[in-house]
Amino acid sequence: MTFDRKHLSNEQLVHFYRSILYPRMIEEKMLILLRQGKISKWFSGIGQEAIAVGSTLALQPDEWIMPLHRNLGVFTTREMPLHKLFHQWQGMQEGYSKGRERSFHFGSRDHHICGMISHLGPQLAIADGVSLANKLAGEAKVSLAFSGEGGTSEGDFHEALNVAAVWDLPVIFLIENNGYGLSTPTSEQFRCISLVDKAKGYGMDGVQVDGNNLLAVYDTIAGVRDYCIKHQKPFLIEAITFRMRGHEEASGTKYVPQNLFDLWEQKDPVKNYEDYLLSARVLSTEDINSIKTELKELIESELQKGFDTLPVIVDEELELNDVYAEKGSSAEVTVIDNSVSPYEGTSVHRELRLIDAIKEGLQQSMQQHSNLLLLGQDIAEYGGAFKITEGFVEEFGKQRVRNTPLCESAIVGAALGLSLKGYKSMMEMQFADFVTVGFNQIINNLAKIHYRWGQNADVVIRMPSGGGVGAGPFHSQSNEAWFTHTPGLKVVYPSNPLDAKGLLIAAINDPNPVMFFEHKALYRSVSGDVPEEYYEIEIGKARRVRTGNEISIITYGSGVHWAEEFANSHREISIDILDLRTLLPLDYHAIREAVSRTGRVLVLHEDTLTGGIGGEIAAWIGEHCFDKLDAPVMRCGSLDTPIPFNIELEKKFMAKARLEEMIVKLKEY
Repeated sequence: MTFDRKHLSNEQLVHFYRSILYPRMIEEKMLILLRQGKISKWFSGIGQEAIAVGSTLALQPDEWIMPLHRNLGVFTTREMPLHKLFHQWQGMQEGYSKGRERSFHFGSRDHHICGMISHLGPQLAIADGVSLANKLAGEAKVSLAFSGEGGTSEGDFHEALNVAAVWDLPVIFLIENNGYGLSTPTSEQFRCISLVDKAKGYGMDGVQVDGNNLLAVYDTIAGVRDYCIKHQKPFLIEAITFRMRGHEEASGTKYVPQNLFDLWEQKDPVKNYEDYLLSARVLSTEDINSIKTELKELIESELQKGFDTLPVIVDEELELNDVYAEKGSSAEVTVIDNSVSPYEGTSVHRELRLIDAIKEGLQQSMQQHSNLLLLGQDIAEYGGAFKITEGFVEEFGKQRVRNTPLCESAIVGAALGLSLKGYKSMMEMQFADFVTVGFNQIINNLAKIHYRWGQNADVVIRMPSGGGVGAGPFHSQSNEAWFTHTPGLKVVYPSNPLDAKGLLIAAINDPNPVMFFEHKALYRSVSGDVPEEYYEIEIGKARRVRTGNEISIITYGSGVHWAEEFANSHREISIDILDLRTLLPLDYHAIREAVSRTGRVLVLHEDTLTGGIGGEIAAWIGEHCFDKLDAPVMRCGSLDTPIPFNIELEKKFMAKARLEEMIVKLKEY
């Protein structure tokens, strides 16, 4: 192994030695503790330290890194205290994730490290978002995302590289090719000769580097960093290395031929660099022994602090409160409360269609927030599939109104990356049905990130959904219930123009991820008075549409209009209607009041009956309002089939087809 120090001083070379030796010594200590039963699990990076350490040394301290679970050198090189890292690994409350995560599934804003999730690929797209923010702010910075060779088989790898290339983002994608994805060798992962060859397919440059040569990794990353900043383009690096331990210690290494261990032991990145410093007379044997003694004492001291920990105290209120980031107050926005009676107000009202109210809310939010970006397929010059953003490019420019490739997962991930840099984003799913392609990013990254390590996801995902337009199984689904089961998300579903504008503005002002559902059939069929001003409707607060004393219909979206239509044509029945507006969190106070007014409740939604949110609401009422009921809570949902294309079949599918039957049944109980 040949080392080229180039312009590096002796002091720098020694600093590099300390930086690579420290995580090796920590790991060796962790393996002892594991055998002693003092820690429960360990993912070893022994043999790969040069990649994590060299790349981190080559970046500026305020440049974001997206590491994985074998990159201890990233965390130690960013000078994160070992005792707090140990708290993290042990799942203690003093750790970075307050005991809610283990291992390296955490991040730190102070250290510009983004915490991974077990699904490895999503890290890559977050780097896209960070670099987009850097680019927009005119900052000469890169972001760097790690991937294993196995991770390159994931769709997220393709999507992240494709978006970075199309948007000319200064991102470094760093593949640690250690030969095995757990036990699966590279021969069963890909057929290209080298992973770096994939770069050409994305129109980007790439290079392969000896991942066990600390100086080569450092020099390569430093040079690539300069290239990315100068040319504002991404770059792919394949670092060739070897994992000297199992995927995790419990996995063992029986699947690896012994001759590979013999070969790679000779390429040990720490030992070879140490030998180089000795041969170059940068350090003496005495110096090395002194450094090792110093680091050993530091490790023992830090571990003593790490073991000296407080018992875990479970505070239910704290756990619940940490699911969401706290929303700050704003004096610049009017908050309208129309939860009981129609809003009159003092501002000018006009009659707008639902689609126009959404457009106005989006436009005023763009005017209010210079750090708000709109992302989506065909939303720029074309104006989106439903023309909601038509004309926005002329007003706000293509930097803020961005057409995206067909990469839903990467765009959600990029939106999260924008949040790391303090940007807001709105992503439009062209149809709510397409959200399945980005499901992992939403459920496991956006929703959990604040609870895991205190980072908010300031992202709104607009979801044109619902049937009634004859669009069939892949453009008409009502899939809102998929997300109401996920703590950390907020789920909003307006039924009228006034609420749509105010709730969209509130969603954009909210620092948490919001799934904003818009019923396509209501876009141009429903109109109402909407104030000109910039205003919010409070998320989490239902609206009493109609007061009655015989039957309460609890509903949202299209169900509100079905309920009103029925009530208007059956005035002999005194019907109370509650529009939930927000499905997560639910307004349980308003639900309880609706039950109290009539004692008979029908929960109505367009979603299929089984698994719809109506089941949750009915269960809550049965548990908390049983003494107020005069009949069982009944549900009216759509058929438990995919939504059909044929209009007649679709009509029969819809819950509306069974509404009268269910009301009669409830009234006569």
